[in-house]
Amino acid sequence: MQLNLTKPLAFFDLETTGINVSKDRIVELSVLKVMPDGTEIKKTWLINPTIPIPEKVTKIHGISDKDVKDKPTFKDLASEILDFFGEADLVGYNSNKFDIPLLVEEFLRAECDFDVKNRRFIDGQVIFFKKEPRTLSAAYEFYCGKKLENAHSAEADVFATYEVLKAQIERYDDLKNDVTQLSKFSSQSRNADFAGMIIFNEDGVETFNFGKHKGKTVREVLEKEPGYYSWIMGADFPLYTKKILTPIYMEVQQKRKETAKKQRELNKTQKEKENKNLSEEELKNLLSQKFKVK
Repeated sequence: MQLNLTKPLAFFDLETTGINVSKDRIVELSVLKVMPDGTEIKKTWLINPTIPIPEKVTKIHGISDKDVKDKPTFKDLASEILDFFGEADLVGYNSNKFDIPLLVEEFLRAECDFDVKNRRFIDGQVIFFKKEPRTLSAAYEFYCGKKLENAHSAEADVFATYEVLKAQIERYDDLKNDVTQLSKFSSQSRNADFAGMIIFNEDGVETFNFGKHKGKTVREVLEKEPGYYSWIMGADFPLYTKKILTPIYMEVQQKRKETAKKQRELNKTQKEKENKNLSEEELKNLLSQKFKVK
C-alpha cells in the first residue's frame, strides 16, 4: 500500500553511545524519506560521537570507536542532515521517548535550529504496544510475517518500521492512512518537553513534573523563586527542556520589569503630586506674610 501523505514522512533510527538523552551521542543515523508520490529516498551516516562508545553498547549495534574515529561529528553533518529531513514529519520506533529527544539535543549542541513544533510524530512502538505489546522484531514478524534480519542495524530497523506501519494501517480499521491521526494515536502523554520534565496540566499550562515543585505551574514557581531557573540551566537537564523553560522565564522577567516600571512611575507621580502640594502651601504662606506686612 502507499501511505496517504501531504508532505514527506521521514522514517529514522539512531544507534547511540547509550540511553541518556542529555549525555549520550549518536553514532549512526539512518533516514528513509517517503515522498507524497511514494518515492523513497534513503541516507545513512556514521558519526563520530566525540565520546567513547562503551563495549557493552558496541556488542548491541556492532559499532566501535575504531569504526567512527575518522568520521565527521554531528556538528559537521548538522546542516546536511537538516536539509535531508527538510519539512518531513517523523516516524520511528520508540522515537517519541528516545530518538527524537536525542536528535533534538544533538541539533541544539550543534547550534542548529531543528523545528519540532511544525512536525507530526508517529511512533510505531506506541501503536504496537497499544495493539500487540512486543519488540520491533516481534512486531515485524507479527505484522509482516517475516523474520527481522540484522536487528539493531539502523537501516534494517528503519525499513522494518516502515513496513510495520503500513501493515498496522491495513490491519486495524480504526487506524486511518492519515499522518495527523497516526500522530495523535502515537501520543501517550502531554509533555511540553520530550523528557517529561515539564508537562501540560488540565488547563494546558506548563507545569513542573519533578522535584519539590512537581504539580506547580512553571510561571508560578519562577515568579516566586526565579533562582530555580538558574539552577535548572546549570544542572544536567536536557537542552530541549531548558529551551522550553527559557521563554517562560523571559516572559516572567519581562512582566516583573514592567510591574517594577509601573511602580516607579506611580511613585514618581505621587512624589510630584506631593511636591506640587507643598509648593502651593509655601506660596500661600508667602502671600499671607506679604499681606500682613502691607
